[in-house]
Amino acid sequence: MKKGQQYEGIVKEINFPNKGIVEVTEEGEATRAQVKNAIPGQKVRFVCSKKRSGKYEGRLLEVVEKSPLEQNAQCPNYGVCGGCLYQGIPYEEELKIKEGQIRKLFTPVLGEEGFDAIFEGIKGSPKHSEYRNKMEFSFGDSEKDGPLTLGMHKRGSFYDVISVPECTIVDGDFRLILDTTLRFWSDKAVDYYHKMQHVGYLRHLLVRKAVKSGEILVDLVTTTQAPTNEAELLAAWTEAMKKLPFEGKLTCLLHTHNDRESDVVEDQGTDILYGQDYFTETLLGLNFRITPFSFFQTNSLGAEVLYDTARDFILHGKDGSDTGNIKADSTVYDLYSGTGTIAQVLSPVAGRVIGVEIIEEAVEAAKKNAADNHLENCEFLAGDVLKVLDDITDKPDFIVLDPPRDGIHPKALPKILSYGVESMIYISCKPTSLVRDLPYFMEAGYEPKRMCCVDMFPNTANCESIVLLSKSSKE
Repeated sequence: MKKGQQYEGIVKEINFPNKGIVEVTEEGEATRAQVKNAIPGQKVRFVCSKKRSGKYEGRLLEVVEKSPLEQNAQCPNYGVCGGCLYQGIPYEEELKIKEGQIRKLFTPVLGEEGFDAIFEGIKGSPKHSEYRNKMEFSFGDSEKDGPLTLGMHKRGSFYDVISVPECTIVDGDFRLILDTTLRFWSDKAVDYYHKMQHVGYLRHLLVRKAVKSGEILVDLVTTTQAPTNEAELLAAWTEAMKKLPFEGKLTCLLHTHNDRESDVVEDQGTDILYGQDYFTETLLGLNFRITPFSFFQTNSLGAEVLYDTARDFILHGKDGSDTGNIKADSTVYDLYSGTGTIAQVLSPVAGRVIGVEIIEEAVEAAKKNAADNHLENCEFLAGDVLKVLDDITDKPDFIVLDPPRDGIHPKALPKILSYGVESMIYISCKPTSLVRDLPYFMEAGYEPKRMCCVDMFPNTANCESIVLLSKSSKE
């Protein structure tokens, strides 16, 4: 296989998260290449982009033949938008693929028998379409000097943005907001922010919606390079939003300034155009205030499955018995606690729960949530886990870890392990980070006792994993 040359082959399997393995026969010899965003059974054409240490990587050019698995209708943006991977595949087949990927990831660490002994399968999302409660859409264009677009980045492109008016992982209210906002600003001939030149006004549209209450938050993110009639334009856009025939209820209409040069949504000042600056979602009987930039699981119904599973792991212990790991006087650390969801779920069965989260806005939301839910044994601290742990005097009896995608910072691991608690729960939204961290826990005497996956992100390449780690009987 030669770099720069085009090839065709059948995708034999897909490694986590989106690495299709394509087999090509050349001069009677079979060679394998890794091609991203190709699914098992497809015949694809690709160009060999890398050759290193006898391994090949390819860039997908075209799906020549669909996979036999592709039976369902696909989103019109499938293959162009950089979001969904498994569009068109029956959901049961998607779950099988993800379970196989998890097995392949964890078997080298746990062994085949060890994995089989603790793995309890993958739980599907209650909804596998129109399930997302949050989307960050970008303003841009799909071709140089083309018309204004509002949607998602084109797959493999940092600059091109395609409109996604028929996106199938959000509901009709999202699509209505998206379409109306694009039409409004297109008609006003207002330019978007150009990342290279650092000029322009429109940047992002953040939309969040509660599944249970139907409350909707919409936040227009712009630079401060405002048109002279900005106030008039924002007032007209506000009125257009208020008149839309939503299935849910428009609760928050906001305008956020962001002059940061990098392509991230950052709050450098937010004004309320209509309503308030938060909405309320309900999970497992608890109410949570959600602000524009606070972390909250993007799949509300899936989050209930995830947190209920985590609670079951914690309460029913390493052998599945009813003895539990948390007692009425236990102190629980909820590290990387976000808006305090897990802390509050555990609050009724623990003596005290201490949440640590680096994002101050999320910590303030967690405090308000606990107060609204009349939970008096929760405390939330703002700061980096590595630093905050040194200032907490109460030592934990149990630790819950739910770190960001990159996993636990290597410097924080020794501190967490030094507490020597009997058991911990590690929740990971990126299984490869959990695989990387797991040996450190095992070397410290912790054995994986129960493990499960929850598909929080249907149609995409990701899933959530949970493992219960308990001190070995030898310790």
